Amino acid sequence: MPGTVIVGSQWGDEGKGKITDFLSQKADFVVRYSGGDNAGHTLVLGNEKIHLQLIPSGILLKNVQNVIGNGVVLNPETLFNEIDYLAKYGVNTKNLVISDRAQVIMPYHRLLDRLQEGKKSHKLGTTQKGIGPAYMDKVERIGIRVCDLIDPELLKTRLETTLVAKNEILTKLYGQEPLDFDEIYETYKSYGERVKPMVTDTSYLVNKALDDNKKVLFEGAQGSMLDIDQGTYPFVTSSNPIAGGATVGAGVGPTRVNEVVGVSKAYTSRVGEGPFPTELHNETANTIREVAHEYGVVTKRPRRIGWLDTVVLRHAVRISGMTQLSLNCLDVLTGFKTVKIAVAYKLDDKIIDHYPANNRELARCLPIYEELPGWKEDITGVTSIQDLPINAQKYLNRISEIVGLPIHTFAVGPEREATHVLTKIW
Repeated sequence: MPGTVIVGSQWGDEGKGKITDFLSQKADFVVRYSGGDNAGHTLVLGNEKIHLQLIPSGILLKNVQNVIGNGVVLNPETLFNEIDYLAKYGVNTKNLVISDRAQVIMPYHRLLDRLQEGKKSHKLGTTQKGIGPAYMDKVERIGIRVCDLIDPELLKTRLETTLVAKNEILTKLYGQEPLDFDEIYETYKSYGERVKPMVTDTSYLVNKALDDNKKVLFEGAQGSMLDIDQGTYPFVTSSNPIAGGATVGAGVGPTRVNEVVGVSKAYTSRVGEGPFPTELHNETANTIREVAHEYGVVTKRPRRIGWLDTVVLRHAVRISGMTQLSLNCLDVLTGFKTVKIAVAYKLDDKIIDHYPANNRELARCLPIYEELPGWKEDITGVTSIQDLPINAQKYLNRISEIVGLPIHTFAVGPEREATHVLTKIW
């Protein structure tokens, strides 16, 4: 059975974990294919909110095999902290496996991330988790992979070579003390011993599952507008969170995917620096931020808020080949007299409906809005689209029309039960 990719269609924080968790109820596999512990997702377990950064969103379901794919950069410390954290809630992680080809985040990656960001005159807003430097080592072909981590002799050889180069950078360029080889080696050797039982060739495992007609969900991190190639460069992540990243980051071919579900909020948010054409600096933004608790899961930074931008959404639809759209946080817009949707931009004397690559052009883009009547009714208890106020229904339908996709689900709260299906995948 072909797989389904869950991809963020904004700047991350759209609720991908929530939708993955929802769809996981009928899935056999959930495969994380990009990013690292810079990506936070929130799951709801009873009355508890579970905050994760690395472990896939299907982990709460015992019958679902969770996979950290080769496209992920793995911080072992975060992994074990999350395993121990989940254990406190009675969640067993025996249904988790990790790719032997995934790259490992080392202490020098995190240190370099912080030092590099500190030297920049124009900050990128990195989470300073070492993600970028780890991907740099991967491309430079000097990275340490999980298969190295679980082989003490190979780990020693690779670390000896790499640490010499990293310490030269740290001491000569940044004036830092050199990192101690023995301390890092002993720590990471112990990590390797603990992680070894979880390690396997996940590409083989996932492809076999697809051959056996299993239902496989591919879960991306961040959002389409943070993609290294298609996002708001340079204010992007270091990997490809778009749907195409699933094939590379999970080790499957493109013919293995037949559904791509884009996840969006009913408005737009962003953490960190970078362009944001519909950003608001008023009481509307403050109200949305507080009602929706819009603060980063990882960074705790207040998120920037704006009206829904369908120029961004259409860009995301195009670059990921999305087939359906899941819309979260519809309840957050309750109480506004009017709600707005950006349908195009005014760039100088032109009207454009695409997202420019040039940041100077983006800075001159003014959103062109459609204004729709809002609704005052409490919608958190609705169970179908017919139960929504007519103006909320019109808002959903208009988004679908503009974006050119059917609405797969809409959500009126954070709980799994507050997500309602309009079109089925399985």
